[in-house]
Amino acid sequence: MLKFALAPALALGLLSMPLAVEAKPGGCLKYGAAGAVAGHYAGHHGVMGAVAGCALGMHKRREYKREMRMQHQSAAPIQRERSLTPASQQSTY
Repeated sequence: MLKFALAPALALGLLSMPLAVEAKPGGCLKYGAAGAVAGHYAGHHGVMGAVAGCALGMHKRREYKREMRMQHQSAAPIQRERSLTPASQQSTY
């Protein structure tokens, strides 16, 4: 009986997962938490690790945003200015 309930639940779970996932770097909280854990295991310096991790996280996030801005600007079409001449100056052949 458990197999009959587990198979549809597993199939529904797999189908509900997103197919395209964009990886974004974490910010201050994510890197700060990892830095705190690393600092704790490296000689009980959790606070210093959290501060260093937070600084690194902010740097990575800004770097990512700058990169996305540059890609967005390079993907935008270049608009050319059209010279508008008065109708009286246009030549007719």
